[in-house]
Amino acid sequence: MLDQLGSLLLAPAAPPTETHQAELISPNPDVVRLLADPLRAELVRLLADGPACTSHLVADTGAKQPNVSGHLKLLREAGVVVTEPRGRFTYYRLVPEVLQGAALHLADLAAHARAHAADFRDC
Repeated sequence: MLDQLGSLLLAPAAPPTETHQAELISPNPDVVRLLADPLRAELVRLLADGPACTSHLVADTGAKQPNVSGHLKLLREAGVVVTEPRGRFTYYRLVPEVLQGAALHLADLAAHARAHAADFRDC
């Protein structure tokens, strides 16, 4: 994964495209976009403490159940969380590797930017 980012960063500059930008940020471009929403970011923070069902997350956030369920669906579709049935309830579990992958890409991008901060291009 990191080698892939390195090759993208060292390759000749390509015109910015949605796909190219998405590859620079995360293997799953939805991760960063999804975490930009305050409620989804809060759900991820809460799930970092361990698996929880929708009713726990509703109580912890104060948000309406349909709203929490909708956000959990988006997080599940992006692979940020997985579900685990337990009796009558469905628990949501965070997938740390997905967050770690996005964090590593952003850290590498920041390191590259630091290394090239003085490299002005001619106009």
